[in-house]
Amino acid sequence: MTRLLEEIKQYQSEFRQKAPAEKQRLMAEATAELAASGIAKGLDVGDTIPHFTLPDVSGKPVAIETLLEQGPVILTFYRGGWCPYCNLELRAYEREINRIRAQGATVVAISPETPDFAEQTANKNALSFPVLSDVDLHVSRQFDLVFDLPDYLIEIYKASGLDVAKHNGNEDWQLPKPATFIIDTDGVIRFAEVSSDYTKRVDPQTIIEYLEQ
Repeated sequence: MTRLLEEIKQYQSEFRQKAPAEKQRLMAEATAELAASGIAKGLDVGDTIPHFTLPDVSGKPVAIETLLEQGPVILTFYRGGWCPYCNLELRAYEREINRIRAQGATVVAISPETPDFAEQTANKNALSFPVLSDVDLHVSRQFDLVFDLPDYLIEIYKASGLDVAKHNGNEDWQLPKPATFIIDTDGVIRFAEVSSDYTKRVDPQTIIEYLEQ
């Protein structure tokens, strides 16, 4: 088992020990409902991605076309810096960033967080790759990743002191599914992984093995 998957397993074990049973039940129910709904399936291998420009943590616009001129791009969509699984995943990419760059590829992380919160996420995890803000989820919607949080899950988040709306700069309570894409220099998706289960993540080792092929 790779380090990221071990870290996720460890966090899940701690969560199961600490979190109230009803909270665990409802969160699992929300995940199952999302999977069963069939919504937000995500773009797939062979699809051409939309051209987009999003601000980085300093507010500077970053265009995907510019990045693709330099080589393949690994796009990882994460929920927010408040999500422990997202932080584990982002740190795992940072650990492997030199190996990824050695393959001529760029990692780009995208979330609905405002640039201020995205900057906090980047600083907290000491990230050296671009972290972009997709406020109002325009790009995430083009990648078919967006879903509405059910009311009972919103209540759980609020009761835990987690204000997703504040992080996202709106009152929509929408999120992208966690997703990872490898985009070739023509803008075509060569690898795609989209999960309804927010605890499941692609290990960067899988990405590196794909790039090496």
